[in-house]
Amino acid sequence: MGELSELRSILRSYGSCLVAYSGGVDSVLLAKVAHDELGGRMLAAIADSPSLPRLELAEARSVAERFGFPLEILRTGEFADPDYAQNPPNRCYFCKHELFSQLVPLARERGLAVIAYGENASDLGDHRPGALAATQFAVRAPLKEAGFTKAQIRSYSAQLGLPTADKPQMACLASRIPYGQTVTAEKTGMIERAEQVLRGMGFYDVRVRHHQEGPRASVEVGVDELPRLRAQETWPAIEASLRGIGYALVDRDELGYRRGHWNAGQPR
Repeated sequence: MGELSELRSILRSYGSCLVAYSGGVDSVLLAKVAHDELGGRMLAAIADSPSLPRLELAEARSVAERFGFPLEILRTGEFADPDYAQNPPNRCYFCKHELFSQLVPLARERGLAVIAYGENASDLGDHRPGALAATQFAVRAPLKEAGFTKAQIRSYSAQLGLPTADKPQMACLASRIPYGQTVTAEKTGMIERAEQVLRGMGFYDVRVRHHQEGPRASVEVGVDELPRLRAQETWPAIEASLRGIGYALVDRDELGYRRGHWNAGQPR
């Protein structure tokens, strides 16, 4: 368990820590271990905005309560920032900039020496504009520093009994909107309801891409789930449900869900 021992050592060296928390697999492990090592000198904070599904917020709060680490909920205002709402390829930079702009004074107010977030070694090489904001605000990435890959994060999460060990990857709802098409709360609300339909039918890896022409929903599920998505008894029900949400057109991506769908060709 070399990576876990290294992570514990890094966190102890901080003395105190504010964890940027999302309820996803990375930040849950980080928050749990930070609380184990720092106790009352640790605080988790989650950004609440229209890009965060209500179910994700509820689950994030439940995990914090279950494992006993303190959690602050911050209302972030990235949707009011035109640089974010215009949805450029570096949209995540403006989101993280807004988050860290709120975390810095919170850490100062609570006397917490270091702000940390859940970037890990598997994120290297992907398009990660949010990492620039982390650098500008001197936010640390202890999982990456300890050498954790995504697979190791899941493995150690299982060893520690964390319910997120096998949780699907969950990017923000704005990531379902093609770059250059405006991000609005109305669109993310439609996406959230559409993805709830698919998860309610038992699909695991789910993305509903929102295209403004129509509007059109393009449904992605994991490659191994495609046969069930195509099934005669399944697809018509999905089409009807998504049209009821407000999508004039509904199609499915026959290649299945791919991480970083919009990021092909973006600078690393």
